[in-house]
This record gives sequence, C-alpha cells and structure tokens, in this order.
Amino acid sequence: MALDDTTEDLARDAARGDHRALGELLKQIEPHVMRHCARILPYRQDAEEACQDTLLAVARNISRFEGRSRFSTWLHIVTANCARTTYRSLKRRAAEQSSDDLPTQRPDPRRVSVIAGSRLDLLDAMEALETDKPDLAQALVLRDICQLDYAEVAEQLGIPLGTAKSRIHQARKFVQAALGSEYGISL
Repeated sequence: MALDDTTEDLARDAARGDHRALGELLKQIEPHVMRHCARILPYRQDAEEACQDTLLAVARNISRFEGRSRFSTWLHIVTANCARTTYRSLKRRAAEQSSDDLPTQRPDPRRVSVIAGSRLDLLDAMEALETDKPDLAQALVLRDICQLDYAEVAEQLGIPLGTAKSRIHQARKFVQAALGSEYGISL
C-alpha cells in the first residue's frame, strides 16, 4: 500500500484529534484498503465488508497511531487483521447456517474457483497458525501480507532481526505443512 507523504501528514494530524484530517484521510485510503482486502478475500462483497471494518477501525483507533513507523505500515496491519477477522466471521456464519440446514447463499469457492479456494485454504492455514503460534503468525502477516522488509518486521515486533527472520521461516514451514496436508502433499 504505497501512500504519499500527504497521507502520512493527514494521519499524524488525525492522530492528534483533527477531525477534518481524519475525514480526508479515510477518503484517501479507501481505494488502497479495498484493493488490499480484495487480494485477501475471494469475494468482492466480503472484501467490501472488510474494507468498511478497516476504515471504521482506523477512525476509532487513529489516536493509537504514534508515528513511530509510517502510517502505511500501521494501515497494512489493521487491514490484514480486519480482513482475517471478516473471514473468520464469515466462516462462523457459514457453519451456523449449514448447521441449521439452510441452503448456502454462495457456492463453495473450493469447488468453483481454484484461485478463491487456494486463498481460503491459505486463510485457514493462517488461522491455524494464529491459534497455535500467534507470535509466528504476526511476523508472517507483516512480512508476506503487509510486505514489510525483515528489518521493519523486527522493528514493529520489537525483536532482533534474526528472531524476526526465524519466526517468518517457522511460520512459512507451518503454513506449507498445513497446505500440504490439505492437498495430500507431504513436505
């Protein structure tokens, strides 16, 4: 999510309580957030829901943005977390709906689209990682979803660079193993 210096300035002003800056900031970041959510979630409607959740989270939590890192880094993290939360919520609703024996509104993307199914499998693997090893999941999200470099990941997590690299490596191995078992592949 490449944001310009004007956006960074708006974020700092919004964090200090400038409501006009917050409104302008939300308008500027919405297309970026939507694109990022659409890369994570397979259905546009779900990506739109995650985008709205992200914008709401930014509005509610902008005062927590301390400016130690770039706003775009902070926004990446908020966006990825909201998209993953939306996915978990959708998955829970689908499970509740299927337990009520109601017809599903959408076909199972694993049967309809290889790309959408793969994304959902990856989200399932990430969810398992987050449940089992949240430190590893956080590092992997920052590196592979938010696309921060290793030094930025270490800085965001407050850990040494070597520890960040190790966590990312372990997380990738976990996800590969989870995806391998999903597809009957031994790694």
